[in-house]
Amino acid sequence: MRRLLPALPVLLGAAAGAALGLVLRDPAGASAPAPAPGEVARDYVRLNNQFVVPVIEGGEVGALVILSLSIEAVAGASEAVYAREPRLRDAFLRVMFDHANAGGFAGAFTAGGALELLRAALRETARAVLGDIAIDVLIVDIARQDA
Repeated sequence: MRRLLPALPVLLGAAAGAALGLVLRDPAGASAPAPAPGEVARDYVRLNNQFVVPVIEGGEVGALVILSLSIEAVAGASEAVYAREPRLRDAFLRVMFDHANAGGFAGAFTAGGALELLRAALRETARAVLGDIAIDVLIVDIARQDA
């Protein structure tokens, strides 16, 4: 009995945890909650590779900006985004090169207002390539490495 008494709270705790887990678990096949009325269901499609954008200073590469992007799209559009990814990457690189050449990656380039121009241009480009399935473009990661 002396050996069983210290183990009793552990056994009771394990039994209570298992019972609580059974009560709170999702039923089989449960999915995310439905969107609110008037809201479109969304998927977030992360583009496979990073974008590397050279920043030219004085005729030479002064820095490299590395970005990771995701496309916010209507639900079920992931395959359509991946099918058009080469065209989308090309269009995004054009936008980012123009942004770099206009000095968009100089100074405090991560300030909210400074990145808003880039976000807006990327969003317009995604909609031009993907049509109505593109909702927004998210800048997931951004870094600048000076040469």
